[in-house]
Amino acid sequence: MDVPIQKKKFSNQKLGLALGILAIVALIVYVIFQTSGGSKLNVEKERISINTVSKGVFQENIPVNGIVLPITTIYLDALEGGRVEEKFVEDGAMLKKGEPILRLSNTDLELSLVNQETSVYNLLTQMQISQNAARQNTINRQNQFTDVENNLIEAERVYNLNKRLYEKGAIGRMDYESSQNNYEYQKERMKLAKQVLTEDTISSKLEVSQAKNSYARTQSALELMRKKVGDLVVRAPIDGQLTSLDAEIGQSINKGTRLGQVDVTSGYKVRVDIDEHYISRIYNGQIGTFTLNNKTYSLVIKKVFTQVTNGRFQVDMKFEGEVPEGIRRGQNLQIRVALSAEKEALLVAKGGFFQKTGGNWVFKVSEDGNTAYKVNIRLGSQNTEYYEVLEGLNPGDKVVTSSYDAFGDTEELILK
Repeated sequence: MDVPIQKKKFSNQKLGLALGILAIVALIVYVIFQTSGGSKLNVEKERISINTVSKGVFQENIPVNGIVLPITTIYLDALEGGRVEEKFVEDGAMLKKGEPILRLSNTDLELSLVNQETSVYNLLTQMQISQNAARQNTINRQNQFTDVENNLIEAERVYNLNKRLYEKGAIGRMDYESSQNNYEYQKERMKLAKQVLTEDTISSKLEVSQAKNSYARTQSALELMRKKVGDLVVRAPIDGQLTSLDAEIGQSINKGTRLGQVDVTSGYKVRVDIDEHYISRIYNGQIGTFTLNNKTYSLVIKKVFTQVTNGRFQVDMKFEGEVPEGIRRGQNLQIRVALSAEKEALLVAKGGFFQKTGGNWVFKVSEDGNTAYKVNIRLGSQNTEYYEVLEGLNPGDKVVTSSYDAFGDTEELILK
């Protein structure tokens, strides 16, 4: 009797296909799990930076660049235009105040000076002539006054004599009245002579005063013209070093043209560029520090320029205390400007992690040092070395501070 044989439900071919499909599904699940943020990543400790969170003194500061400049700079501008005729010194020369630098020529200005001098001399001559005429006129008036005064005295004498004779009947009435009329006439002449002499004196004084004022104004104009001609010789305004001299013999210079500058070499200041983001937090008296030749020096802000150009503004800082030996004009300095007072705070070292996390989280290393996992944190202020930790970490915690760009969305790092 034949025994029926049962047919196999799955052949080897179908079983292999099923296993392949299952492997693909498992791979897809693995990839989804990896990209969903729940993955782990093996990382070599030597390739990352791990720092310990600690308590310490914290001061918020910002790094800025400064350039060393002379403590005082005075610019040389051409007060008058002209042609460069002579250069007395070259760029870089050490000058004393008043020492000539170069000489310009200006024919029109020099001709104006000659004309002004001629005008002054002509006016002075006219004044002398007018004063002589006024003096002679005064002498004539005084002579006339003397004659009138003498006539009045004589008329008074005759009148008094005739009056007594008339009272005694020695002379006639006509002679008496004639002497009386002459006496009254001479008195009126005397009044008029006094008035004329007084007015003449006032007029003479006024004329002399006006002439003096006119001469003084003309003389002032002459002195001003002489000064303008004198300004054709450009001189050092202070003791210092001549720099940036831009003038050659034969060159035509316009009025107001910048010719160069004189730098005071007895001291230096530092001109610093700062991002406009900090303009409301920068003020006079703030301290900055920098290190040169393994020694730290201090600077203090003395002047803030509030004008913003290309997103930056400038401040002038002066050395506080010791000045570095051998420092030179144009030297660049890396400065840290303090924005706050010192305080006790929880600190974590600065690193590339901030660019990825924005300071909202960090990889914290486990106690056994074998893993690092995400923890949420909150950071406060920062300086050139540290972030201030406000929440999420404790002193002694170890965190990964290097860049997280290679970690993707990994949730946990396996440290080897």
